[in-house]
Amino acid sequence: MNEFGIKAPGATIASLGLKNVSAAYWNLAPSELIEETILRGEGQLTDTGALAVDTGEFTGRSPKDKFIVCDSETENNVWWGDINIKFEPSKFDHLYGRVSAYLTGRDVYVRDCYACADPKYRMNVRVVTEMPWQNLFANNLFLRPTREEILDFVPEWTVISAPGFLASPELDGTRQHNFAVINFTKKIILIGGTGYTGEIKKGIFSVLNYYYHNIEMRSPCIAQPMKAQKAMLPYSSVYQVPVKPPSLLILIEH
Repeated sequence: MNEFGIKAPGATIASLGLKNVSAAYWNLAPSELIEETILRGEGQLTDTGALAVDTGEFTGRSPKDKFIVCDSETENNVWWGDINIKFEPSKFDHLYGRVSAYLTGRDVYVRDCYACADPKYRMNVRVVTEMPWQNLFANNLFLRPTREEILDFVPEWTVISAPGFLASPELDGTRQHNFAVINFTKKIILIGGTGYTGEIKKGIFSVLNYYYHNIEMRSPCIAQPMKAQKAMLPYSSVYQVPVKPPSLLILIEH
């Protein structure tokens, strides 16, 4: 396995169990990710210079396919129901192994970034994506560490997104082929079967709601500050409007 780009000494994708990927590209510049996307035939430039990508089947989130691992960390802290759906720890481990196997021999793109501008609440996030344009989305969405900070970067949470992996409900415990599963004990968000990049954002937003539900915070998707009334209010408090035409994601280089 080859690893390229800027990263902390000792940082490796193998630590996530992804030691058999073909190559891992760390913290590529937007221009490099755009070039990769075009060379792979996954997108094209518009007349304004923005990158247009067909995200496939999903143009928005899929609320019924969001799960939270129910274990000693979350069992009594999450408001379980139709929005916060339980997922067994053993099923998560099985699904994680299947996604890892799927990524064998494939290239992945790694982004070190963080959420929350206030240093008091800063959360380091490592985003691993199957597609380069997903990584560009993460670069546009999250706050960007400096080069010096990247060289000393330690992630608190990891997001792994593999749109090309399709789950088997009978085998994996999902509702259908797409899924987004949050594991608060392992601090991993696992996404598959969907190219809708908003799942990456919603996953981290849900994590922030879980940790900071007792403080007044400003959501990235609403105009007024909010104070959650329960220990967990993911997916239901905000709504992502898909870009038209359907299945089109526009990414603008900064």
